[in-house]
Amino acid sequence: MSAVTEPEFLTRRREAAGTEAAALALPEHKGEPGWEFTPLGDFDPAAFPAAPGGDIADVDALLELDEAVRPSDDEALSEGPVVLPLAVAAERHPDIVERYLGTIVTARTRFTADNDAQWTDGAFVYIPKGVHVEAPILLSTVHEQAGTTLHHRTLIVLEEGAQAEVWHQALSAGADLEGVVNGVVEILVGQNASLRFIDAQDLSEQTKVFGAQRAVVERDGNLDWVTLGFGSGDGKVFLETQLAGPGAHGAVTGAYATHGRQHLDFDTLQEHAAPDTTSDLAFRGILGERSSTVWRGMIQVDDGAQRTDAFQESRNLLLSKKAHADSIPGLEILANDVRCTHAAAIAQIDPEQLFYLRSRGLSEPAAHRLVVEGFLEAIVGRLEEGRAREAIAAAIERRLEVVLGA
Repeated sequence: MSAVTEPEFLTRRREAAGTEAAALALPEHKGEPGWEFTPLGDFDPAAFPAAPGGDIADVDALLELDEAVRPSDDEALSEGPVVLPLAVAAERHPDIVERYLGTIVTARTRFTADNDAQWTDGAFVYIPKGVHVEAPILLSTVHEQAGTTLHHRTLIVLEEGAQAEVWHQALSAGADLEGVVNGVVEILVGQNASLRFIDAQDLSEQTKVFGAQRAVVERDGNLDWVTLGFGSGDGKVFLETQLAGPGAHGAVTGAYATHGRQHLDFDTLQEHAAPDTTSDLAFRGILGERSSTVWRGMIQVDDGAQRTDAFQESRNLLLSKKAHADSIPGLEILANDVRCTHAAAIAQIDPEQLFYLRSRGLSEPAAHRLVVEGFLEAIVGRLEEGRAREAIAAAIERRLEVVLGA
């Protein structure tokens, strides 16, 4: 990629964000809502200076895809989608990027401000009105330099009636690479547009991960969001969907698989900001050894958002007596004509299931794996047959080999 000249609006944004970040303290373990289960201890962001990421060609991909649209310097705005590195997009299309950048993730924390000021990697996906992109768009983020922070930023905009499928994978260049990955994802699904977004994280377990991800879905728009949390050793990810227009729908599917002393913390929000909107969220996780996870989910129904239909569930399977999971569903309802339900469950493998399978001739490891696979199959089954389902099933299968040691 040739040298990029940063537009003035972006330079101003970085300078303002840098000043803001310097004045913001890190979230406190007991004083900051959402951070009660993920203490930062003596973590010092300054000890991990910002550095750019690496090349996906140098690492093993998590999401396997034969044909895909990738960020490229070649694009034609008048004829089809724009899929560019974010820095290139800001130079070539400053009016469009400035219009949307920073308008969706509006919560300001030390992590989002640092990202705003220091991002080096990222992508811009813009699908014009009425354009349907058949092949998935594949974005990759690779943390390459040990002892650094990779700030990456993704901005996805679908105009009215557009359709697309965007896959993103965050990986490390080495299995023991120490550092920080701090990401911001902003998504706008326009009126009557449809987006499937797959976000998969398989970073080194010596890396901390922080994320702020938010989508806004306008009238009659549809968002199908899948998130996979496999790697990293510690961190916190906020994942929010706002159903902003009547008829908007958002489905969120999450899966994670942890072992060792990993700690993953997901904070989800389904905000119904308009009447006649629907949402459906399901998270499932398996936890081995001394690992721990947190899922805190909130269904928020704003004043006037009548006839909301929302559901959320979190189910965890503990593979060890020392693994620990917290599932905290919540409802905040300001309308009186709604249907909102939630469910949460944490359990260990049922010995009777293992006994039944072993009585049919399976070895104990094979029976154990079959139960785990069946538990996660419910997540895979939320997707229709096709390349996305196959890729996610394959990614989960490879992760189980790590977690189960087989």
